[in-house]
Amino acid sequence: MKYRPLMILGSGSDVGKSIMVAGLCRIFRQEGIRVAPFKAQNMALNSFITPEGGEMGRAQVVQAQAAGLIPHVDMNPVLLKPSSEVGSQVIVQGRVYGNFSARDYYQLKPRLVKKVMESYRRLAQAYDLIVLEGAGSAVELNLKKNDLVNFSMAKKAGAAVLLVADIDRGGVFAATIGAFHLLTPSERRMLRGFIINKFRGDAALFEEGVAIIERRTKRPVLGVVPYANDLVLPEEDSVALSRKRAAGSERDAGGLRIG
Repeated sequence: MKYRPLMILGSGSDVGKSIMVAGLCRIFRQEGIRVAPFKAQNMALNSFITPEGGEMGRAQVVQAQAAGLIPHVDMNPVLLKPSSEVGSQVIVQGRVYGNFSARDYYQLKPRLVKKVMESYRRLAQAYDLIVLEGAGSAVELNLKKNDLVNFSMAKKAGAAVLLVADIDRGGVFAATIGAFHLLTPSERRMLRGFIINKFRGDAALFEEGVAIIERRTKRPVLGVVPYANDLVLPEEDSVALSRKRAAGSERDAGGLRIG
């Protein structure tokens, strides 16, 4: 049985999209659904080498493992490996495509859509459900024109969208209600609800907050997820990577257990 794809987008960077996708993949697998993860474009300092010798992002490896699958480059067809503050090595379907400045990469992105959709369609044919992940904020208005990984990918896949917001950093109402009001009418129709991530304390204390978000957006808050100190996933976007560079270390995903 084929299911409508589900896409996890974020109100910002490092809000917990990757772990949400991994957790959902494990839940769906436990329900007997043949599920696979997908992220059109990822950014990571260190890649994973698949059994076929291709390179892909490590977060999608964790998600594949959660789904009970062997990682494959189709799960992450475009990988950016930063080589400087303004440039990256571009990996396409597991192979080095070249080194590009940020400006040149934006011009390249429209040509990568074909490769991205090749990979997505192969997964969609092989599995019953695809759980897609976006990158950074889904509502960066200046980046929408050449978007490869957020709402443009959701539209191509025909996916239902959930938006994850991080309450721990503050500003969760601006992140959810504000994001909703920046969406186009077609994007709002795709948005099925919100997930509030990294909540500390008693979630019952946020019931009024849930009601405010639901009243202002006419969309349900589908979950308030507690903050977990011991979850370790590879960092994979520009904001998170810059934090790790400042800290002088990278985390290892080897100890993560899902389900």
